[in-house]
Amino acid sequence: MRMTRFFGGMNWLAVGLIAVLALPAGADEGFKPIFNGENLDGWIGQEGYWRVEDGAIVGEMTEDNPLEKNTFLIWDEGEADDFELRFSYIIDSEEANSGVQVRSVHEGDYVVAGPQPDIATVDWITGIHYEERGRGIMARRGERTTIDENGEKTTERFADEGTLAGSIHAGVWNDYKVIARGPSIQTYINDTLMNEVIDHSPEARRSGVIAFQLHTGPPMKVRFKDIELKRLPLEDKTKVVFVAGPQSHGYGAHEHRAGCMLLARLLEENTDTILTTVYTNGWPSDPTAFDNADAIVMYSDGGAGHMAVGNLDSLREAAERGVGIGAIHYAVEVEAGEMGDAWLEFMGGFFETHWSVNPWWTAKFDTYPEHDVTRGVRGFELRDEWYYHMRFTEHEGVTPIFSALPPPETLERADGPHSGNPHVREAVLEREEEQHLLWVYDRATLPGRGFGFTGGHEHWNWAHPDFRKAILNCIVWIAGEEVPEGGIETPVVTFEELQANQDYEMPERFNADRWRELIEQWQAE
Repeated sequence: MRMTRFFGGMNWLAVGLIAVLALPAGADEGFKPIFNGENLDGWIGQEGYWRVEDGAIVGEMTEDNPLEKNTFLIWDEGEADDFELRFSYIIDSEEANSGVQVRSVHEGDYVVAGPQPDIATVDWITGIHYEERGRGIMARRGERTTIDENGEKTTERFADEGTLAGSIHAGVWNDYKVIARGPSIQTYINDTLMNEVIDHSPEARRSGVIAFQLHTGPPMKVRFKDIELKRLPLEDKTKVVFVAGPQSHGYGAHEHRAGCMLLARLLEENTDTILTTVYTNGWPSDPTAFDNADAIVMYSDGGAGHMAVGNLDSLREAAERGVGIGAIHYAVEVEAGEMGDAWLEFMGGFFETHWSVNPWWTAKFDTYPEHDVTRGVRGFELRDEWYYHMRFTEHEGVTPIFSALPPPETLERADGPHSGNPHVREAVLEREEEQHLLWVYDRATLPGRGFGFTGGHEHWNWAHPDFRKAILNCIVWIAGEEVPEGGIETPVVTFEELQANQDYEMPERFNADRWRELIEQWQAE
């Protein structure tokens, strides 16, 4: 939290003390609760094994309700990359085997695989690092294990295993902490370091789910409470958060989830420094979603129903930290007023009803300004629902990237909120002003950068290499990364790849062959 020096000659030590006392517990440290203490909202698990009692999550298996396989209660609001997780646990049975999964994979049916800082009644198990459904024990208590790029493991002892056991208390609440930063995962119990695993191998994941375990075996009961998460800045990566809106127009159109997942995958696979996460089906319920982001990209429906309505504070807080913000297609449209003013501050422009229009047309791009985001982008033409006549900020810093003069037929519809108005007719038909369909913004009143892109209705257009490259370049640029000389190079994107993660099934009458041929033509150009 930045504090402006407006206290004049006031003693700074006293001011600092007042500020600390005024903050709620944990607020100054950046921790946020991910369990509300009342119910399992935000968590998913196998029915009959998890419940909430007296402000704590209870995991219990009985003789009448045994387990055939290990089961997990999974935090379902997001994945965690670099973070500090803290909670308290107590074991209420003579025998128990549990643990917390981090940076793990939900394989379906509440089965989770990945790193597991362990919890158990068996003396040697609590405080070890175990890889569930993977490489087994990675570090015992008092061990620091390093795995190199070839998977070779070396272990050193930093503390006596038995001495560390003295920090773990049976029958009472114990404080547990996991710190994941870069390749390292550290486990603490009651503020004592139990182990550390530093994993540089290809098997290591930099992000994944958080979950609690119930292990097969004799009846057991374990409780967890005060579960809080703090995201840590990524020291070796740049993080892009995609926010995809809910289902919208039907197969192949406004495919927010599929589009975001495609762009995220291409960035991770074709850069060395970008780490991505994708929130789907609307605004994230994860209270930490943007806490260590370098860029936020929204792809959703807009207008009065924009997913950011009611969530502007979290976007503004991110923008004030210098986090880049971008909007794709309908996400550029918000209502004039508070939301429109915010879009002008964050991205330099927005679609304003009764000013902007949304026709279908083929836009041709012959020339580009000299800018980082145009690196490697060739001239092309493409049909899409290209919105135009945006409302732009009066401040300097906006650079148009895709510009074209729309044909007169784009203004043949009657006047309406999206179809036409005197202002746009005068600009295009009388003054013949080129319209800006992609722009970037060096913010004038806030730190950081933004972009707006009006194309993207037609999901299949992501297969066009220059259409795709320009947006990947923009995302990298607003995240504060250097765009490579030739832009973000990616392999061919096939029709089959574009089918992945769509919200709708392909209709029987859909002409897939037409799109396959067109995509092949784009690749050959």
